[in-house]
Amino acid sequence: MDRAAKVLVVDDEPNIRTLLSQTLRLVSFEVRTAESGSQALTAVREFEPDIVVLDVMLPDFDGFEVARRLGEVPVLFLTARDTVEDRVQGLSIGADDYVAKPFSLEEVVLRIRAILRRSRAAEPPQGNVLSYADLELDPDAHEVRRAGILVDLSPTEFNLLAYLIANAGRVVSKTQILDRVWRYDFDGDSSIVESYVYYLRKKIDKWDPPLIQTVRGVGYTLKLPRKGDA
Repeated sequence: MDRAAKVLVVDDEPNIRTLLSQTLRLVSFEVRTAESGSQALTAVREFEPDIVVLDVMLPDFDGFEVARRLGEVPVLFLTARDTVEDRVQGLSIGADDYVAKPFSLEEVVLRIRAILRRSRAAEPPQGNVLSYADLELDPDAHEVRRAGILVDLSPTEFNLLAYLIANAGRVVSKTQILDRVWRYDFDGDSSIVESYVYYLRKKIDKWDPPLIQTVRGVGYTLKLPRKGDA
């Protein structure tokens, strides 16, 4: 039998820590809690969680700084700070998703399960290098290059780009991206897709020509711009 997934809950509010830890244990997760950034980093070393549920506002240093130090551990932010700027800052350090306070316990559980599924089983197929124009994605080495230059991507950014390359020239909707990359079991918030595409563009399209195109009202596509496009 597979072991229970380990979840580290980091929040400085005792009632939220208790509520989340009890709920997650009821649905068969192994849980540890921490109330500060320093406690969280110690718990990560000792507990080796599969995912960290992380409050942004902590008493010693903020959740963004904690996430920077976590390496490859998936992160779900719990935050009252849900502006575009906050989402982009979180995504820039590799966060996997956001849940805004106040939150639904059912939604938190579903998002944790979605993150764990894609971190364990939603990696792009192993095998041949995927390429489009001067963009290359190597599933085996888990590397991306644009114009021959290595581009550093988080696991979710990597999976999103792999999905776009696999569908190059086709328009994929936000719903399709949520289903294939995030694997949500519910009507997920499409703003997470917008934020990830925005930040992926900053990494991939700093070279000309830009490859990630928006088709307004429909979705996104990976293709070379036509002559005369702005």
